[in-house]
Amino acid sequence: MEPVLKVEHLTKTVKGKRLVDDVSFSVQPGEIFGFLGPNGAGKTTTIRMLVGLIKPSGGTIILGGHNVQTSFKKAMRQVGSIVENPELYGYLTGWENLRQFSRMLGGITEERIEETVKQVKLDKRIHEKVKTYSLGMKQRLGIAQALLGDPKLLILDEPTNGLDPSGIRELRTFVRNLVEEKQISVFISSHLLSEIQLMCDRVAIINKGHMVTVAEVSELIGPSSDRIEWRATPLNEAYALLERMEEVHGASIKKDRILCTIAPSNVSRCIRMLIENGIEIHSVHEKPLTLEELFMDLTKEEQA
Repeated sequence: MEPVLKVEHLTKTVKGKRLVDDVSFSVQPGEIFGFLGPNGAGKTTTIRMLVGLIKPSGGTIILGGHNVQTSFKKAMRQVGSIVENPELYGYLTGWENLRQFSRMLGGITEERIEETVKQVKLDKRIHEKVKTYSLGMKQRLGIAQALLGDPKLLILDEPTNGLDPSGIRELRTFVRNLVEEKQISVFISSHLLSEIQLMCDRVAIINKGHMVTVAEVSELIGPSSDRIEWRATPLNEAYALLERMEEVHGASIKKDRILCTIAPSNVSRCIRMLIENGIEIHSVHEKPLTLEELFMDLTKEEQA
């Protein structure tokens, strides 16, 4: 299928400094795509180029089959976005905010506004002033603004910033439902690795303006499913014994425990061997690699 968003060799240089350097990726229809990196990695700069707020120094951006540089208006019709924080008029009601925004877009009917309000589940509070809204409600109203034009791609820049755990979970559920019901693609940037892991189908990892990797979340963390965590005493002796076993790979000590990779069928043999050698085993359980640990491993050289 034709990608909803295709980015090739995107570069941005400001005063001789490359903020974004040769970044390439694509977003498929109906996909939740995570754009992951620490603060200052180049995420927001990339998003500003995607939505036409700043011009790239090099590379191409294709949105819904239209080149952003040569067919700007047609390309922008394919996308709705919230960059950093939604800009709302607090003294107006939610409905008045959406109606004002629809005038700027043009061609948006009252029925479309009503449909969008129901999508973001604000129908019970939409006629109240925005200054009375919680942060989560303001975020949903911002998403409603972004959805008014019925875009193919929704871009959310750090959407969980400032939300409490309940608001983050609510946003995650909402985004998943939106993709399933409307078959829209969602591009989410974040530095919260746990949220990206729970929410996204694929991720691009960026660090210091460079693309580190692009892959499915399951592909990145799936091979680590046989990672086993041991708590045992004495720790160093347990580690030395495990390290010598053929079935054990990549053994390492992390604080007060041992991490290694063992096929599930061999774990009982390892336990028996440790006990026979006088090791006290306190706990043994699977410890799959998290996206956070993977990110630290992938960016270790650049951070050094």
